Amino acid sequence: MSDSTEGLRRKIESAGDLQSVVRTMKALAASSIGQYENSVRALTDYYRTVELGLSACFRRDGPSSFAAERTAPAAGAIGAVVFGSDQGLVGQFNEIVADDALEFLRGVKGRAQVWAVGQRVHARLADAGAPLMGLFPVPSSVQAIAPLVGQILVAGETRHGRPEATELHLLYNRPASAGVYAPVRQRLLPLDDGWRRELMARPWPNKNLPEVLGDGNATLPSLLREYLFVSLFRACAESLASENTSRLAAMDRADKNIGELLETLEGTFHRLRQTDIDEELFDVVSGFEARGVEPRAQLGTRRPL
Repeated sequence: MSDSTEGLRRKIESAGDLQSVVRTMKALAASSIGQYENSVRALTDYYRTVELGLSACFRRDGPSSFAAERTAPAAGAIGAVVFGSDQGLVGQFNEIVADDALEFLRGVKGRAQVWAVGQRVHARLADAGAPLMGLFPVPSSVQAIAPLVGQILVAGETRHGRPEATELHLLYNRPASAGVYAPVRQRLLPLDDGWRRELMARPWPNKNLPEVLGDGNATLPSLLREYLFVSLFRACAESLASENTSRLAAMDRADKNIGELLETLEGTFHRLRQTDIDEELFDVVSGFEARGVEPRAQLGTRRPL
């Protein structure tokens, strides 16, 4: 068999191994999407509970002094948390969220502080000259999201426990439909006045109106911390679901391309192999014919006894 045929055989084996890896990554991405989407759905009831608690506080105090302090135009920075990925093979995932973050930063009036979640998006923001304050690793599972959220909340506060940034924005990719995601921006702080009024006017689930017990001044900050925690957790989970959606799409394209390459290589291999077989058969037939003609020629010249 010719050297070119052996080379094609090795290429086919390598492509087959690569296709197996790609299909494994597709299966892992599909499984991860469901995992993160389920975590987002699981937060719904807890988030509703936090909103009910905030509604009770707003009904009692209206715009509290704590909320007013956060909404006051202090000289603090405008903080932004951008969620990206640590790994590649995710298509345009990091480019999309990084471009949206840079567009947001161009419209910021004042000093900005950016925390990036993921080395890939951090590198793109650094190349563009964004005011980066820190880098966080991307969680590898749902269980790792809560520790990350705690780190982000700690990084956003000073050593005295006071928020350094007067505003806090989240920028991440959110699943839009099957296999599609889009960049979104969410402002967590200061609290939106329309959102507070909507909570205050929202009907209570039962006939017993709520009552805030204990130290009311401590209840609202506690609920606001839970609100920040749930919002960050949900943003991270939705970003991870979008990342795996993008990876699944990229792996699906890679699987299709490898399949087409394998089909081409196998077709070329079979043609070359058939050519080699035809040449070998031709050599065998030619050899037999040469050996068969020579004895007859000698037999024709032999004299009878």
